[in-house]
Amino acid sequence: MFGSRLILFCLSLLLLTSCQAAESQKTFQVKGVVQELPADGKTVVIKHEDIPNYMKAMTMPFDVKNTNELRGLKPGDAISFCMIVNATEGWIDHIAKLNQSPQEIPSRSSVRMVPVVEELEPGDVLPDHHFTNELGRAVSLSDFKGKAVAITFFFTSCPFPNFCPRMSSNFAETAAKLSARPDAGKNWHLLSVSFDPENDTPKKLKAYAKMEHYHPAQWSFLTGDPAEITMLSDHFGEKFWHEGATISHNLRTVVIDPNGRVQKIIPNSQWTSDELVAEMTKAMKIKP
Repeated sequence: MFGSRLILFCLSLLLLTSCQAAESQKTFQVKGVVQELPADGKTVVIKHEDIPNYMKAMTMPFDVKNTNELRGLKPGDAISFCMIVNATEGWIDHIAKLNQSPQEIPSRSSVRMVPVVEELEPGDVLPDHHFTNELGRAVSLSDFKGKAVAITFFFTSCPFPNFCPRMSSNFAETAAKLSARPDAGKNWHLLSVSFDPENDTPKKLKAYAKMEHYHPAQWSFLTGDPAEITMLSDHFGEKFWHEGATISHNLRTVVIDPNGRVQKIIPNSQWTSDELVAEMTKAMKIKP
């Protein structure tokens, strides 16, 4: 009897200390190296290995729900962890230090040769840039003069729900809310700019846009010359780089007023569609 109870206890302990996820979630056992511990105390930036059937090796920040697991970690630590994702968010847990570093992970290998541009602040005028939209048509930022414009960055193959998919779903919610408000006005437009122009062709962008139930009169998905995309992103502190077969990046969303001036730069992905609706409504009240 005692032996049976001991076996049951060990099995229960094993289940509690291994990667677990509900049926509606996916869970992955991953290894990586700590790169940074941001001051918020809730995230950790990890350079992780390939995650088979999910995403390539890259460097990215992860949310940590049990922040006690971050205690004692420092940049350079090799770790293992469980990554859990569902339809709307992802996070990690069961963080454990490793005695040895995991296998070598691709580093920032690509070099971007583009002109140096000034990083903008609220009140600054956004210079004109030129792109191609999901319909294969030439588009310039100056085409939207007189409208409130929201700009965000993404790439269609980004799988992690806290990043590009959240930017797109937030934009979809914003478009729906602005369209439903009779007092919101119609002088607004959303721009989702891909920083993977090699793969995100107009055809692929159009298919992606349709999945978001977009309306081309309100929301455009842009690709184009890599130098133009990089210059636009550099204006706002949006950084991206290739790591092996994928892209690592931070997040920026920007509101431009009808006079082409930067109204607000929103970092990260923790903003809501209600917040963006409020900013866009504020911008639309500014006379060109």
